[in-house]
Amino acid sequence: MPEPTSREQLAQRAEIAEVTSSRSQIEQFLKESVKEVLVALARNPNLQEFDFLRLLDRKNLPQEAVSELATHKAVACHYAVRLALVCHPRTPRLVSLPLMKFLYPFDLVRVSLTPAVPADVKMVAEETLLKRLKGLPRGEVIALARRGTGRVAAALAVTDDRDLLQAALGNPRLTEAHLMKILAREDLPAGVVEAISSHERWSYRYHLRLALVRNPHTPFARVLAYLPNLAVNDLRDICLDHRMPEPVRTYILAHCAVRLNKGPETPSPE
Repeated sequence: MPEPTSREQLAQRAEIAEVTSSRSQIEQFLKESVKEVLVALARNPNLQEFDFLRLLDRKNLPQEAVSELATHKAVACHYAVRLALVCHPRTPRLVSLPLMKFLYPFDLVRVSLTPAVPADVKMVAEETLLKRLKGLPRGEVIALARRGTGRVAAALAVTDDRDLLQAALGNPRLTEAHLMKILAREDLPAGVVEAISSHERWSYRYHLRLALVRNPHTPFARVLAYLPNLAVNDLRDICLDHRMPEPVRTYILAHCAVRLNKGPETPSPE
């Protein structure tokens, strides 16, 4: 009787992987590297939660196997598996995006901060989280402002709630670019501008200082403190902003004239 060919051997292994209930065999197949066998294993009705998680922990798992796992009838029973599917870089968008609605807020944060997750999936996770914020307890929202992505922190920073605002401004993922967009808003509460202008992390950034001088809600004492360290050309440019109160604009232009007449060295952006 002829020996089975390598293709036949592969088919036999895949067939066993798809139906075996033996824990020792499943353990062996979990270490498999051949795509056909992994795809067959992903259909096995005897897989348990930790089997799914071990497979999804493999970032190089073939997409076909990931897709099979996503349709496995047992997945709906395991929250951790659904989360792992959303976080896996090879999960099809048609699978991962609908699963977002089942995830808890801090797991949506986890998805948006996982490096392997595609950028568009991260964005959907952020949008899903932002849509849910109104129904969350205040303490949880403050925690999300402190630990979420920069985009989430920026959205939560536009508030009259001082504790929430300070949590958002202290978020390590919040960037100067986020705050520049915030300061450009016409409907920004005055308290947000004041908080940024007095914040130990942000009040020393050169371009933020320019934006703060431009903003009509910045306390005048802060504006006066900023002027000596800002370049004259930059100050004259921001005086073109229609939002600036006329007395402030007049003062800044006079300040620039004095400095130009004295001829001091012009500061440069940090």
